[in-house]
Amino acid sequence: MNSFDPDALECLAAIVEEGGFERASLRLSITQSAVSQRLRALESQTGTVLIVRSRPVRPTLAGQLLLKHAKMSRLLRADLELELRELTPSKAAGQREHERVAIAINADSIACWALPALSDLARQGLPLEVITDDQDFTLQWLREGQVLGCVTAISQPLRGCRVQALGAMEYLAVAERSYAQKHLGPSREGTALLGMHNFRKLPFVAFNRKDSVPAQLVGRALGLKTVNLQQLFVPSSQAMVQAVQAGWGVGVLPRLLVQPLLEQGILVDILPGQSLHVPLFWHCWNLQSQVLAALSRALQVAAARDLLAPEVLAAA
Repeated sequence: MNSFDPDALECLAAIVEEGGFERASLRLSITQSAVSQRLRALESQTGTVLIVRSRPVRPTLAGQLLLKHAKMSRLLRADLELELRELTPSKAAGQREHERVAIAINADSIACWALPALSDLARQGLPLEVITDDQDFTLQWLREGQVLGCVTAISQPLRGCRVQALGAMEYLAVAERSYAQKHLGPSREGTALLGMHNFRKLPFVAFNRKDSVPAQLVGRALGLKTVNLQQLFVPSSQAMVQAVQAGWGVGVLPRLLVQPLLEQGILVDILPGQSLHVPLFWHCWNLQSQVLAALSRALQVAAARDLLAPEVLAAA
């Protein structure tokens, strides 16, 4: 097998990650012409097109394979840097800025538990890039070779990857107290305020159009197979909480985020006794790597502390 030019592979990765040739040239500190030349050389070597010239650009199937190869090369370099740093701790790491170690994590996990889990690694100099997406779609980033690991709600492992159960996030349907009183009636302990007679009339605050969690909880609570909700989209977990507090509508949000506001009486649970458990799994390449092992360990420790245990869910 022919070896591939590392600079050309990094060029391919930069084009995909930055969404185009111009931004890739800025990141790599080379001309746009040089970016095109490196890509053409790589396409000539492989004998196939690697990039679809759309907006933003996207890799072809062959491009995805080479992109994964580039990410694996980064991982090997990150492992080497870690080992060298252990041998010579007084010397700074020599990684280039663009050789980032990318993982994909759903937004609610970032807001609740995952970011603190990664703090020690970031402080130690690991050049992390955390990509956010819905928990049902983060696996696609791994499938396309754009990340080396992901937190997802999907349990089925990809070929060449391993999967570990992390636990589950619990979601509650909540509303701001005065909003609930105005639109749903006075709150009585243990009594559901949301029902068949009113759920269609209320706006629900969702993360984006991919967010299926509100419909899942409402459907399960009301015994409906399909649910169509009025929705407002706010692409930030913390901002969704703020929008619900401001009376934008109902939110189906992680208990980890809203429990303090429930205890303070700022929010009310409009479906008491009803919650949705979303299992989460960590997928990563099946490689022997200190960096991957450290990432896996950090996420597992944090998940064990903050999420519902996998064995509890299995027994439920």
